[in-house]
Amino acid sequence: MQGLIDLLQVVSDVLWGPAMLVLLVGTGVFLTFKLRFLTFRKIPQGFAYLWKGRKHMGDASGELSPFNALMTALAATIGTGNIVGVATAIYFGGPGALFWMWVTALAGMATKFAEIVLAVHYREVTPAGNYVGGAMYFIKNGLGKKWAWLGACFAVFGVFASFGIGNLVQNNSIAGALESTFSVPTWLTGVALFFIIGAVVIGGVRRIGEVAGRIVPLMAFIYIVISLIIIVLNISEVPRVFAFVVADAFTPTAAQGGFIGASVMMAIRMGMARGVFSNEAGLGSAPIAHAAAVTSSPVQQGFIGMLDVFIDTIIVCSMTAFVVMVTDSWTTGLNGAALTARAFETSLPGFGAGIVAVCLTFFALTTCLGWVVYGERCIIYLFGDKAQKPFRIIFCLAVPLGCLGKLDIVWILADIFNALMAIPNLIGVLLLSPVICRLVNEYLATHKSVEF
Repeated sequence: MQGLIDLLQVVSDVLWGPAMLVLLVGTGVFLTFKLRFLTFRKIPQGFAYLWKGRKHMGDASGELSPFNALMTALAATIGTGNIVGVATAIYFGGPGALFWMWVTALAGMATKFAEIVLAVHYREVTPAGNYVGGAMYFIKNGLGKKWAWLGACFAVFGVFASFGIGNLVQNNSIAGALESTFSVPTWLTGVALFFIIGAVVIGGVRRIGEVAGRIVPLMAFIYIVISLIIIVLNISEVPRVFAFVVADAFTPTAAQGGFIGASVMMAIRMGMARGVFSNEAGLGSAPIAHAAAVTSSPVQQGFIGMLDVFIDTIIVCSMTAFVVMVTDSWTTGLNGAALTARAFETSLPGFGAGIVAVCLTFFALTTCLGWVVYGERCIIYLFGDKAQKPFRIIFCLAVPLGCLGKLDIVWILADIFNALMAIPNLIGVLLLSPVICRLVNEYLATHKSVEF
């Protein structure tokens, strides 16, 4: 078994190596320039459309409100990466890793925007009334049937990823956090999650969107507020930390305390890798949720959807990073969730670690729910509407398994399938970039009166 794990780790390291990071970030940079920095300029408009809701969408159709579509996508992106991934990036890459997370996010907004525009433009309605879209559909419908095999590859990778990163590892994280912090038996967590997730999933994409629309904003708000409280308690450290983040992005991080030091290349690699892992820009997952949105315009939904990256990385990930750094916890030698828990506990003794465990639990739970949507849309592409209910049943049955033991091999497989999803998705986005520009130009030409 160890030999297999070592082999899979080598494959994962190759897939997530410099070439993949250059492809992911490079696509974002290319699209940012091709769209003339539209995604930077239209952040306020994205929030405006988000608050307007479906009543201002005109002749619109879909299954989820624009808000719930974004919350479903955020449910899958705001997860363990925001708590564990950020801490890991700083542990290996130093404070400068946060700067490169920001760079990755700003470029990733253009990628996410492009993915969503294509997903909505090329979406389909199945005989059962499901609004389906994503890389598999815009590859097939945009590039032609001769490319359908590439869309099918994405769908297969998406199904496996939904069980890996979207189910087993998330529930394993929940069970581990509750056991270590509150001594809750893992079997009890498994049973509870089976019934909770089952009750939501049985209601389909609309119920998942409604639940995500309630839980995600609440938990993100709580996490941000508590993080801001800690930052305010250490406000005198903020200017130093901010300067440190920028300086360390371009100079090696010296060893101090339990931190062994890091090169500039390590800061870049960890910042970009953890940033992509957290916001999923370029992986092709979030557009699957946005394809079900009630909207009359792909570009309009693209403005809303790109906020996913902004909220996830620029806001939530930055909160974790600043809490870890203003409390000087990053020099303790701890890593992952333990590092974040130590940072919260330092400023809020007695319940800081508990807050992290609770937030990690809800973030992982909503990630699981978000990936249900991704997985079932991929299975519908492969086998039609008839496969939807069997998928939901199998997905729910897998939930307790994730709580009952070590999942080293599942973590590695999840990373592999995430990377494999990105390849066909980015090929489709790059080849269809002229279509994206045409749709954007048509939209801007007919909406001059509402442009900011």
